[in-house]
This record gives sequence, C-alpha cells and structure tokens, in this order.
Amino acid sequence: MSGANETVIEARGLCNRFGRQSVHENLDLDLYQGEILAVVGGSGSGKSVLLRSIVGLRRPNEGQVKVFGQDLAQLDNEQRSQVERRFGVLFQKGALFSSLTITENVALPLIEHAGLSRADAEHLAGVKLALAGLPISAADKYPSSLSGGMIKRAALARALALDPDILFLDEPTAGLDPIGAAAFDQLILTLRDALGLSVFLITHDLDTLYTITDRIAVLSQKKVLVAGPLAEVEQTDDAWIHEYFHGPRGRAAELAAARVRQER
Repeated sequence: MSGANETVIEARGLCNRFGRQSVHENLDLDLYQGEILAVVGGSGSGKSVLLRSIVGLRRPNEGQVKVFGQDLAQLDNEQRSQVERRFGVLFQKGALFSSLTITENVALPLIEHAGLSRADAEHLAGVKLALAGLPISAADKYPSSLSGGMIKRAALARALALDPDILFLDEPTAGLDPIGAAAFDQLILTLRDALGLSVFLITHDLDTLYTITDRIAVLSQKKVLVAGPLAEVEQTDDAWIHEYFHGPRGRAAELAAARVRQER
C-alpha cells in the first residue's frame, strides 16, 4: 500500500433509514489512497447500503460523503458525473446485461460515457478482458454460457473499463470454488499494485481478509465498530468479532495465509 495518508473517501455521520428501521447511525469511515479496505459485518449490518451511499446510488438521510475532497451532495450533475466516472463497481452476481455479449457489456460504458466509437470501444474492451484474466474465447459469448468465475472476471473488466481510481467490489468471491476465489483475490492484489487502485471491498471470505486486505472495517451497532489492520481488529473485545475471526474457519484462513506468505 502506498500513499496511505491521503484520504480518497471520507464518510462522516452517515445515517441510513428505511421507514422506522435505522441501518446506520452516525457512521464514520475513510478509504485511503492505494489501500484494499474490506468491510465486514453480520447479516443486516448494512454493508451494501453503505456501498450504495458512497457511490451515489442512495442518498443518506444524514451525513456527508466526500470523494477526492469533494462533497458529492454539493456537486451539480456534470461535476458529480465526472467524479463518479472515477469509480468502478463490481456488483453482486456481476449484474451483466444478459442480451449483450461479454465484449459488448464491457464496451457499453466506453460508448456511453467516453464517447468512443463501437469499433474503438470493443477493441479497448478486449484489452480490459485480458487484464481481468479472461480468455479471448469468452469475448463473444453471452453471460448465460459462462461459469460463475468467468462472469466475475467479465464484471471486473467492465468495472475497469473507464480506468477508475477507486474499485468497489461487493462480495466478489461469493459462489466461487476455493481455487477460483484465491485466483480472483490475487488478481485484485495485482491490479491494485499495477494500476494504483484504491479498493473498497465487501466480503465474508476469511481467506480474502487474511491474504489481500490492508485494513478491515467492522460494521456493528449501526456504525463502524473498529477499522484497522487485521491484527488490531481481531483483538477487539467484541463477541461477533471473536466468533468470526477466532472460530475454526478463521483459524484455518490464518494458517493458509501464513503458508502463502512463506511461499512467496
């Protein structure tokens, strides 16, 4: 991780409510330049709601989100669009357009937002697909004919289409077999290092937490209970954290990550 002192996202006092139900109250969180930040929490803790609030898909009931020092709520539509073009988002299950080929899915934001011709956009889409580790044989296929792992990589290629500065990943390894999940984790790490990305990652995958994250933020009690390096977070005096990180799966993930580090 480099440039860790530079804050690229600053959320302060966020409140998200749905009717009488409050999901977040006075939530604070930062994302630093060049880091991989993982957000974890129990079911219903509002991880995806937080992501949607930050990328502008949901307006918080209260609070402020600053991206690159700019308050998104204070920007006009054109200014906001310019900031949001610096985001790349990989949604749960990929969210690819089923009626478009993989190449067409990745080319679409290049045509709509960058104004490229179809030919130029599809050429660049091929580059992004290669960057995401997809074979050229997948380019002209439709999402329905791809495996879960290939759909994740295609969705990642689309998220990278506009050369974002910040990559948002919502459960990127969910549903993948252990080998595919490990390969995807290493791909994210490689892309972060090669492209200088800042990564906001929602995950339940303990292997991911132990192998590629710089910091972990735990959502609990409607706020960020703790945010810091894994070694600091796992020592926090909290029942959910203790069960999550010190249970059998947590111990297994820690041992596996240690073996990977020794092999490097």
